[in-house]
Amino acid sequence: MEIVQKAPAKINLSLDALYQHRDGAHEWEMVMTSVDLADYVHISPSSRLSVSTDSGFLPEDPRNLAYQAALVLQRAAGVHQGAKIRLEKHIPVAAGLGGGSSDAAAVLRGLNQLWGLNWPLERLAKIGLAVDSDVPYCVYSRTALVTGKGEIVTPLDRRPDCWVVLAKPRVSVSTQSILRAIDYEQTVPHPDTKKVVAGIKQGDLPLMISGMANSLQPVTAAKHPEILALQQRLVRFGADHAQMSGSGPTVFGVCRKRSRAHRVYNSMKGFCREVYLVRPLQ
Repeated sequence: MEIVQKAPAKINLSLDALYQHRDGAHEWEMVMTSVDLADYVHISPSSRLSVSTDSGFLPEDPRNLAYQAALVLQRAAGVHQGAKIRLEKHIPVAAGLGGGSSDAAAVLRGLNQLWGLNWPLERLAKIGLAVDSDVPYCVYSRTALVTGKGEIVTPLDRRPDCWVVLAKPRVSVSTQSILRAIDYEQTVPHPDTKKVVAGIKQGDLPLMISGMANSLQPVTAAKHPEILALQQRLVRFGADHAQMSGSGPTVFGVCRKRSRAHRVYNSMKGFCREVYLVRPLQ
């Protein structure tokens, strides 16, 4: 018996870092959506836990978020069974696309099925926060407003009706290094989250775009200026809006029409090795 779970990439339509809690966690207000670029997580019965991956960049031990998710669920449910977990990677690593968190969320969903727990998604999302702040959202993997430390996920009824071009420069970014560099004493650019949510609910793409921004982009771009160069190229080639996803370095461009997105995609391939044409899932 093998269970296969799809683990889609996510992008941040808006990302607002509000303040830092005393325990070091950050307070977030984000609008996230998942796109049709995905890893696949293969899970089969075993007497012990193990994780393997076809990527040479990821550890196959408890440092891996998928492994951590399995341990968290095993302990929370009091399960003594193991599982063999194999990660088929398609999402770039350390790219701001939530690949590790989505893999972890897929492990929670898959093991919930394999071990016959029948826990609701809400319960899986709650324990997923112990792994990473993006895991609760990734348990649902549908367009949502995400607040708190990442644990408050409010699904939105619609998805953005658009096409997205992803462009990842040849650098990898450590999320923790970016979070440590946030200076809340300085002015942090804030998106207009209410406009983004209203635009999605009303099916009004210009309204959604008018509120979009990522408060982490200036922090990451200061270390990696190629982020701004990609953002400018995406807009120059025809994207209606472009910004960084997550802590970066991937930049994405939003296009209303598929034909425009194809032109942007083809133009970007001449400047960036990793370019993807995707669409929001839900």
